[in-house]
Amino acid sequence: MRHRLFIAINLPEKVKNRLGSYSLKYQELPARWTKKQNIHITLVFLGYVKEDEISEILKNTEQVVKNHSSFSLTLNKICFGPPKKTPRMVWAVGEKSEELGKLRTGLENSLSNLVFKKEKRAYSPHITLARLKQWEFKNIEPEERPEIEQNISLSFEVNSIEIMESQLKRTGAEYSVMQSFLLKP
Repeated sequence: MRHRLFIAINLPEKVKNRLGSYSLKYQELPARWTKKQNIHITLVFLGYVKEDEISEILKNTEQVVKNHSSFSLTLNKICFGPPKKTPRMVWAVGEKSEELGKLRTGLENSLSNLVFKKEKRAYSPHITLARLKQWEFKNIEPEERPEIEQNISLSFEVNSIEIMESQLKRTGAEYSVMQSFLLKP
C-alpha cells in the first residue's frame, strides 16, 4: 500500500480562523476554498510512499528536526498565485525566513535520496486558501475580477512540523497527522 505524504507546518487555530474568513470576504470569486482544518504550509511534498519507506522517512525527519529551533513566521499578503502566471489559486504568502529555509533545505537533503526529487524552483512559503474554478474565472472580464491583493500581518511561532498523509476523496483531500516532531525550544 502507498501513502500520499508531505511534511508541513500546521498553523495555530486563531491563524486558521483568520485565513478561513477570507472565503466570506471573496464570496463572488469562483473558487473552491480550502477547509479550515486543512490550512497548512507545505515544506516538502513526498508524494506516494511505500509502506516500507515510512520508517526511514520518520527517522531522517527526526534527525533533521533535532538541529533546528522554534522560530517565528509572518504571513504578509493575500494574493493570486502562482506569481507571474495565470492565477490558479488564492494564496497567503509568508515572509522569507532564514530558519524556515534552513529547515526545508535540511529536510530536502535528508530525504531526496529516499523518495522524491528536490524542487528546482525557489521556495516561497505560501498557503493555498482556494483553487480557482478556471473556466468560470476566465469568463470574468479582467477588469471585473475581484481585487485580491491585500497586505496582512499574521505572525505565529513554529514549534513543530508534521508528516501528513493526504487521502484524496470526492469531497476533497482529507489530511491526517502521521507524526509530529517538536523543534528545539
